[in-house]
Amino acid sequence: MNRKYGLRISLVCWLTAVWVLLWGTLSPANILGGLAVALLITLLLPLPVVPVQGRLHPLSLLRLQGRVMVDLAKASLQIAWLTVKPGPPPQSAIVRAPLSVKSDLTLSLIASILTLIPGTMVVDIDQARRILYVHVLDVRPERAIEGFFAQLAHLEQLVIAAFEREHEWRPADEEATQ
Repeated sequence: MNRKYGLRISLVCWLTAVWVLLWGTLSPANILGGLAVALLITLLLPLPVVPVQGRLHPLSLLRLQGRVMVDLAKASLQIAWLTVKPGPPPQSAIVRAPLSVKSDLTLSLIASILTLIPGTMVVDIDQARRILYVHVLDVRPERAIEGFFAQLAHLEQLVIAAFEREHEWRPADEEATQ
């Protein structure tokens, strides 16, 4: 089966599942209704094609997921502590974070993960130069900024290991011509 059709079928299945979950009842009518809505959405509002380069590495993806879960828990505890600790409010800053990822897909994945983690939010992306501008909460101690950059570097390594290893990388133009 063609990858393009596999992605469309999985999108229709996902949208149907979301529809059934929103209605809260697993019934033939909800499944058929969800399927009809999913087909209408995918036919009338098609998503743009995003070039996918490289390969997915499941073990590296599991390590990435584990790290994101740890970062989510750690950041949530830090934010909770900031809300109850005495003293002045935390100082925040917008930092410039250059990345070395190659594809737009992995760039947007890193930006999404950073925005998901409490205390950080991507406010701008320089797509051409691969730079994220990230709002970071509580940068008062100098080591907090260093900690953010260390966390970002580790996240970037995990994303590269999961999606765009150097020896498997081919630009989208080469894939299209083959």
